[in-house]
Amino acid sequence: MIWKTEWKYLLWIIIGFLVCFYLPIGNARFDHAVLDALHLVKWYARKHVLLCLIPAFFIAGGIGTFISKGAVMKYLGADANKVLAYAVASVSGGILTVCSCTILPLFAGIYRMGAGLGAACTFLYSGPAISVLAIILTARILGTELGIARAVGAIGLGIIIGLSMAFIFCKEEQEKAIAQMALPEETSKRSLWQNTSFFASLIGILVFVNCGCSEETSLIWSVSYNFLASLCGMALGVMLVLWFGIKWWKVVSVAIPVVVLVCLFPGNVMLPFVAAMLGLSLITSTDTGECGDWFAASWSFAKQMLPLLLFGILIAGLLLGRTGTEGLIPSEWIAWAVGGNSLRANFFASFAGAFTYFATMTEVPFVQALIGAGMGKGPALALLLAGPAVSLPSLLIILSVLGLKKTAVFVGLVIVFSTAFGMAFGYFFP
Repeated sequence: MIWKTEWKYLLWIIIGFLVCFYLPIGNARFDHAVLDALHLVKWYARKHVLLCLIPAFFIAGGIGTFISKGAVMKYLGADANKVLAYAVASVSGGILTVCSCTILPLFAGIYRMGAGLGAACTFLYSGPAISVLAIILTARILGTELGIARAVGAIGLGIIIGLSMAFIFCKEEQEKAIAQMALPEETSKRSLWQNTSFFASLIGILVFVNCGCSEETSLIWSVSYNFLASLCGMALGVMLVLWFGIKWWKVVSVAIPVVVLVCLFPGNVMLPFVAAMLGLSLITSTDTGECGDWFAASWSFAKQMLPLLLFGILIAGLLLGRTGTEGLIPSEWIAWAVGGNSLRANFFASFAGAFTYFATMTEVPFVQALIGAGMGKGPALALLLAGPAVSLPSLLIILSVLGLKKTAVFVGLVIVFSTAFGMAFGYFFP
């Protein structure tokens, strides 16, 4: 019978119809929540997709193309020196002022290249949580105690969560280590210092452009950061010609419009940056060698992650609103749930933080407002530790990389350890 095969489609049609039929259009809270969600997606597209994600995609694609699996496995592999692997993974995010979404392409890149599950998860957790600027801002606005505790917690919990993931899935890690030992040793076309210089230029562009465009940055520092980003861009162009076989006239043809835009619009960083990224995409996508493979790998990350991220941010904005506004969930409920230093308050702060999207450093004024509404110090730290590390948009990507079981365990560990660390902090610093 037809119903044996078609009843699922009918059920989805009925559910979709009922959702459309009962949409609470005209309800003030719902209308504002929808508007806030669209504002959040627009803001994210303007502030993060171009300046953060595009460079991150190129870095992740470069990891998969130019770094040998042997190099990744030597320092971060399942059979690598554990002290070195977890030390590198826990502090490497300190120079990257990125949120939980921007760290994802880098995490996926090193994990797919052979990094051990524990070290990769340490990097995934600590990367956005250990941002130097975020730590400084926390200490400045919320107090030195919270700033220091956040720094210690981000590194310490990152290592603990990574070790826990490796222990829980030890059988798979052992199988992975055995398989990696059987792989033939790969040789790189470039020396270590050349690869290091290449990735340093890409990371420099990512860091300096975002620092220069930050609203908290003064004019003189903004100019300095943009100048450093320009130097990194010029260094990248020279390296593409000398080490990667790109024709010099292609790099010059990209540099000319970028310089023209800088001269015509000296206060606008976005236009020359977009021109530079489009130019880099053009010269790499049309290359028939390894730079073409670089673009293909970067594009693979982009088309997989970007739609899920934007959808996740839309849902997060609908439920929780933007910083300083409300979504469908009233802020009074959150403020009531995180008061004091009880287990419930710390757990709820960690749980809410794990599913709330925070752009880089926006979690600080959010927590400041909650503290003003009665939030305890313990729950405040718990939210600061869980919030930047994961979010609803990032969970969709982690799910596609690690699978349902590992993702569920990872999120559970983040919530549990953030809760415990928050409770301990609230007990000793009431």
